[in-house]
Amino acid sequence: MGSIQQWFRWSQMVLAMLMVQLFATGLQLFSRVILTQGTFIFTLMAYRHVVAALCVAPLAYLYERNTPKNLNWSVWFWLFVNALIGITSAMSLFYYGLRDTTATYATNFLNLIPIATFILSTVTRIEKLNLHTRAGTIKTLGAILCVGGALTTSLYRGKAYYIVHRGFNHAITVKNVHENYGIGTSMLVGSCVSYATWFIVQVKLLKIFPLRYFATMLTCIMASLQSAVIGLCMNSNGAAWRLGWNLQLVTIVYSGALATAATFCLLTWAISEKGPTYPSMFNPLTLIFVALSEAIILGQEIRAGTLIGMVLIIVGLYSFLWGKTKELKNMAQPNKVEAEGPAISNTEPPGLHCSSITMPNVGAQEV
Repeated sequence: MGSIQQWFRWSQMVLAMLMVQLFATGLQLFSRVILTQGTFIFTLMAYRHVVAALCVAPLAYLYERNTPKNLNWSVWFWLFVNALIGITSAMSLFYYGLRDTTATYATNFLNLIPIATFILSTVTRIEKLNLHTRAGTIKTLGAILCVGGALTTSLYRGKAYYIVHRGFNHAITVKNVHENYGIGTSMLVGSCVSYATWFIVQVKLLKIFPLRYFATMLTCIMASLQSAVIGLCMNSNGAAWRLGWNLQLVTIVYSGALATAATFCLLTWAISEKGPTYPSMFNPLTLIFVALSEAIILGQEIRAGTLIGMVLIIVGLYSFLWGKTKELKNMAQPNKVEAEGPAISNTEPPGLHCSSITMPNVGAQEV
């Protein structure tokens, strides 16, 4: 009986993580289509995060309504910075990169976010390479493989492959009028750097304001206001901000309700049950799902360079996560020579731990 219950719980967890990747896949495809059809990016971001805040608000009320909330000026400042770097900056750069390339190409860069964070935290001496250990060596080699995969994807296109086009109708057909891989790649790299910086900022925010749901709701509200202000400065035409009963509205509701609120809940549950590394292991599935879906549904070509880069990034990411997980386990092990002195504390050292990064899905976990 126990084995059946264990299998059922395992299957629930796997199904939840697959749902997270499917939500992310749908988000990339919907976003790619509406952006190439002329949707103003800051309109999408402003409305999307209003929906996200409304979806997260009941969770904040249910789980954190009785928790004291010390909203001083320092907390408001870090909430503002968190929204500016982690959402407004990172997500707008990603959307511009997505518009100018393809969903598969852009998703490749999302898998580089843990690596970018690792590099940035190493430069700032939050993280150590630990090349003298096997785990540290494998972790570093994984990071190098990921960077090599990104360079391969960016610099080498190669032969184009097509899968049978099963486009449903003209409304979901991608218009390739914006393709500009040079500018798009620059935007995607900037997005990775912004997300890497955001993880370091988030460490500070969660230390002084650990209420996740309430912080997520406030960050979404701030991101919506920031997007609206920047967007109005760039384009104040009413037509750019008007919503209709079309795919743009579907994408806004989908991204706020499923790709943000539902994904946040599923990831929180998975992390509480299995630890922070577990959800990350499923992230490369989004890349595979997006590549196949974009080729089959939208008729998008798959380039040899993208396929090679995809393999390098997936292998590198898994190597990096394995090395980092092993490294943290070694840190948490008590001192074997207990008789000679007190055991080493099981708590992890302060600082940013890249194994806890579970956010290659844009907007899936804004806080």
